[in-house]
Amino acid sequence: MAGSLVSSTNVQARSALDWIDEALVELDAAQLLRRLRINERLGPVRCRIDGRELIDFGSNDYLGLAAEPRVIEAAGANHAHWGSAASPLVGGHTPSHERLARKLAEFEGTEAALVFASGYAANVGAITSLVGKGDVIYSDELNHASIIDGCRLSRAAIRPYPHGNATALAELMADDSVTGRRLIVTDSLFSMDGDAAPLVELAELADKHGAMLMVDEAHATGVFGRTGRGLCEELAIEDRVHIRVGTLSKALGSVGGFVSGRRSLIDWLINRARPYVFSTAHPAAACEAAEEALSILMAQPERGHELQARAAKLREKLYSQGWNLGPSSSQVIPLIVGGAETALELSQALFQQGFFVPAIRPPSENTVMADHSHDLVVLTTASNEGDAKLITEVLEEEGIHATVDGEFASGFLADAPMTVRVLVQKDDEAKAKETLQRIRDEDDRIDWSKVDVGEPED
Repeated sequence: MAGSLVSSTNVQARSALDWIDEALVELDAAQLLRRLRINERLGPVRCRIDGRELIDFGSNDYLGLAAEPRVIEAAGANHAHWGSAASPLVGGHTPSHERLARKLAEFEGTEAALVFASGYAANVGAITSLVGKGDVIYSDELNHASIIDGCRLSRAAIRPYPHGNATALAELMADDSVTGRRLIVTDSLFSMDGDAAPLVELAELADKHGAMLMVDEAHATGVFGRTGRGLCEELAIEDRVHIRVGTLSKALGSVGGFVSGRRSLIDWLINRARPYVFSTAHPAAACEAAEEALSILMAQPERGHELQARAAKLREKLYSQGWNLGPSSSQVIPLIVGGAETALELSQALFQQGFFVPAIRPPSENTVMADHSHDLVVLTTASNEGDAKLITEVLEEEGIHATVDGEFASGFLADAPMTVRVLVQKDDEAKAKETLQRIRDEDDRIDWSKVDVGEPED
């Protein structure tokens, strides 16, 4: 033979998936590896994780409707079967879906509404139906991943603008030479920092440039506005927002998403929104639960008003303790601690004290900035005053945080009350040291001989 075969008996073939193992190791080393934890619901604000019963400050069930007996009863009543068995256009659009869509349109004060299987599908479906190649999207850099993915899948040009910066957006739009359709898209309330978009300014820019304006009210529905429709209602700009997106899985305590607007918009989405057309409709029972939750909200909009008042009180208390809450103005309250490791330490410390407060870290792409990891305290109407008081007392013992001229400079008491780790940004080093000295003079809970001041970070 001119040649011979090389035996591979003793050579271990490299799998095409080995890169995943290596990437997971890297994530783990950076304290960014996620693992599923079983969360057993014990009530509106109680849960069991890893065998420990906890007070839940990580739920998006803002109005406590997921545990409302009327909602639970509605989900189980009058259903011959559970699954939908078909996509909406083929046969999955049941009377339950139709009633919910009509109820949502009534609630939103629009001509029509369309129910999607998830809020993610609603955003992707709406964006990809409205713009395409030759068009342009202006998207807040911290928009939810479903908005970001919708933008990418649309094949339109994407112009991200700095978070909440309407001035930068105005400059971007003024300099843009694209002649196709224009779409401005934003969350109304940002789920990771609890701050609101500059919706009035965005509406003015949409009017000025003839752009479509799409607002996702996922975290504001039920909480803001006179009737609970969200921040667009609160700011009296609903008639200037062309596409309003919402979710059924947060304040409304069910599952699914929706888009509301003019009749022609909904007709277009029925024909062109691929996540709607090509997905099996979500179960009718979920629609029944959402419809009942919506009836409760429409009859009791004060639930959201009460939650706002209680959230403001909790933010004020946490501010007084020196915690850096960023720009939060809602029931979503971040405890910003900087690094992923520090966020995990604080979350675990609170877990040991009986609280579920999740650590939020990169790479939650475009929703959590680098060096902006935090622990997310989410308040709901089901949380009582005692729960809020208890967690503030524990947080006061667990850490000391200070804000220097609005910039991040914080310390987390990893082993309270004996040690404190201090993280500062490079430009704030001198001011941070001044703040630490002030804390040293005023606070006798810390053994200052064990203080570890971290190196300035770029």
